[in-house]
Amino acid sequence: MKSIRTLFFAAVLGLCLIFSAQLESQVPSGREVVKPEVYVSLDPAGRGSSFQIAVVMKIRTGFHVNAREKSEEYLIATDLKADLPDGFSSGEVSYPKGKLEKFAFSKTPLNVYQDAVILRLPVTALATARLGEQHIPLKLRYQACSTEICLPPVTVPLDATVNVAASASASKPAHAALFPPN
Repeated sequence: MKSIRTLFFAAVLGLCLIFSAQLESQVPSGREVVKPEVYVSLDPAGRGSSFQIAVVMKIRTGFHVNAREKSEEYLIATDLKADLPDGFSSGEVSYPKGKLEKFAFSKTPLNVYQDAVILRLPVTALATARLGEQHIPLKLRYQACSTEICLPPVTVPLDATVNVAASASASKPAHAALFPPN
């Protein structure tokens, strides 16, 4: 009788492990829900020129991320930070306006980003910027949620590659669809 109980217990435990593994595999990570892409408005960017870095966040259908302007104190706002190397300066990140959406888990509408949003960082290549390919490390922090679950917040390291030329006159526009002329 004891061996039947042991066998039954082992079978139930095995089924529980299989079921929990299947559930875990169905819940995506925040990194899978948002696909960020980085673009630079000039290629090359000459010393003395100002350009923009755009981070395009492509958000999976059925999910949203909290906007920069959070509508509740407990929410984790979308945040972009740059670690500028010597020879570069920047302004403040420009975040798009979010959209108020109603979700079953909240009594008040929440300010969120859905589908695709573009975060923009104005940068200047100073006269002291090194020539050639330069890298500007970025960190994108956000929390993705669906109507049922909120995933843990993630910080994703990104890299903006900038080709620096000797003078501003050498600058050429790039990615015109993302950076229309003013």
